[in-house]
Amino acid sequence: MPPRLPPLSALRLFEAAGRHQSFKRAAAELHLTPSAVSHGIVGLEQTLGVALFTRSPQGLTLTPEGVDYLAYVTEAFSLLLTGTRRLPTPDASRAIAITCAPTLASRWLLPRLDMFMRRMPGVDITVDTSRRQVGFPTDGFDFAIRLSRAPVASDTWHRLFGERFVPVCSPAYLTMHAREDGTVDLRDATRIHVSSASEDWQVWAEGAGIDDFDTRGGLSFDSIQLAFEAAMAGLGIVIGRRPLVDEYLATGSLVPAHDVTTQSQGAYWLISAPDIEPHPECVAFRNWVIEQAGTHQGE
Repeated sequence: MPPRLPPLSALRLFEAAGRHQSFKRAAAELHLTPSAVSHGIVGLEQTLGVALFTRSPQGLTLTPEGVDYLAYVTEAFSLLLTGTRRLPTPDASRAIAITCAPTLASRWLLPRLDMFMRRMPGVDITVDTSRRQVGFPTDGFDFAIRLSRAPVASDTWHRLFGERFVPVCSPAYLTMHAREDGTVDLRDATRIHVSSASEDWQVWAEGAGIDDFDTRGGLSFDSIQLAFEAAMAGLGIVIGRRPLVDEYLATGSLVPAHDVTTQSQGAYWLISAPDIEPHPECVAFRNWVIEQAGTHQGE
């Protein structure tokens, strides 16, 4: 007699917990309590007779058996979701789910989104700005817009545009600290850092050919947007990431603090789920984003 399959709900708990390596993050994704996820995993382990996770004060890790089983469970959910998405759906239920880094979403995607909504009326759009790693198609997203340093050879990856770095500050800070040439001596300035991109200052300094410059110290924030706001408040100088900082430069809320702009090693990419072709609204969105990226590069 073949073994009985575990309940689908328990497998869903395991897939999320294994992907996140955390009961807490899996619970947040599934709108459950961490206790419910933990008890569900224990029940699954008892059903299978195998320990899937190692619990320790340092955190949660998959056992070798758990790593092996997660690959099969993830593939199974991917096949189920792909098959479900290929079923015909009425136009009234058309929807697009996008995950995008929060600052890019607010500074680049949202100001343009109205154009797509006018082009494709009746399409529901969900934008997620969480920073978690996305697994297609299990997570239910159609697209992800992500920053990547390495080129990716894939039909589902489309390069949108690169980033350029320029030190920026408020007009008042520039007036107070400017030298005769209109720039700021960065060695004496308060440098503003983004904790998730702590290498920005060093990358800019190397690109600008500045060797005797200690990029450490100053203020540090956990988001690019907050770092921009700190600079606008006159607290110091931050590395402006273009295009994220372009609107602030255009309005004069921030101004260049140095005359050198350097090219970042990273670029923004549009990553599509592998099963969007049967869905005209998704194909239209992909083409529209690529079109907008081309327009942006020409600005």
